[in-house]
Amino acid sequence: MKVYYEQDADLAVIKNKKVAVIGYGSQGHAHALNLSESGVQVVVGLHAESEHHEVAKKDGVKVLPTFEACAWADLIMILVPDQVQAQMYEKDVRPNLKAGKVLAFAHGFNIHYHQIQPPADVDVIMIAPKSPGHLVRRMYREGRGVPNLIAIQQDASGKAREIALAYSKALGGTRAGVLETTFKEETETDLFGEQAVLCGGVTELIRAGFQTLVDAGYAPEIAYFECLHEMKLIVDLIYEGGLSRMYYSVSDTAEFGGLTRGPMVIGEESRKAMKKMLQDIQDGSFATEWILENRAGAPRFQALRSQMQNSQIETVGAALRGMMAWIKK
Repeated sequence: MKVYYEQDADLAVIKNKKVAVIGYGSQGHAHALNLSESGVQVVVGLHAESEHHEVAKKDGVKVLPTFEACAWADLIMILVPDQVQAQMYEKDVRPNLKAGKVLAFAHGFNIHYHQIQPPADVDVIMIAPKSPGHLVRRMYREGRGVPNLIAIQQDASGKAREIALAYSKALGGTRAGVLETTFKEETETDLFGEQAVLCGGVTELIRAGFQTLVDAGYAPEIAYFECLHEMKLIVDLIYEGGLSRMYYSVSDTAEFGGLTRGPMVIGEESRKAMKKMLQDIQDGSFATEWILENRAGAPRFQALRSQMQNSQIETVGAALRGMMAWIKK
């Protein structure tokens, strides 16, 4: 797979465009500030009730109502949550999309699942930093960057890839490396990773381990330390050097136990469940479920969130973290 770096992108391409960053959350603030400091003309588009108005103004960013920002811009980067993008697009973006403009995303959900269907005479691109926004910002300020993905859905101008790479350079991505994917691949793999591993699999594994120890009569505080608190140590080792680095760093007892007992937890049934998750993502079943959930006011989502927030592992953890002065509150 080809990797693009600084020499592969021309910053002048994006400096010649007016960019509207729609949203000022974790990613939005990083995009707006990094692009601005790279010499790009940037405004932030926010709706009237947004809680981010004062933060953006304090950061020295020009803020406009979303509709006005979209009318002003040559390139519109949509960085609001997936579940509100389609409605916002119809109200504020679509009326302002003229031939030659560029519509950009950091995640492909609404394009891939046809919730947003742009006209054929605009470029549709993705620039997706592979880290949280605060890290995108911090790395940029340190003269470094985080890896980016780019994707081209529509190339009306014939210059969509050039524009995506220039945007990535302004964001700091070409300092680390940029990989090209597709909206389909990014969306489906991102959703699968979140559900099966990062936000679903790992959290359920932690909760199941904690509950197994508590049900067996062990102190909840000890169960928390063994099943949740030490997870950061392991993840940091994997992040820095892969699975081999982690196993090298732990004891031989831990390595042998992990290699022999891990497959007892994540076995054939787990892999079957993962394949079913992937199928639901690929055929649109999950997307339909999430879209309908939000149209109904997200009652199940809110109930599940509340149940998790009030679980024993959360209350025990909150008390223990109060003892940890080194953790940033």
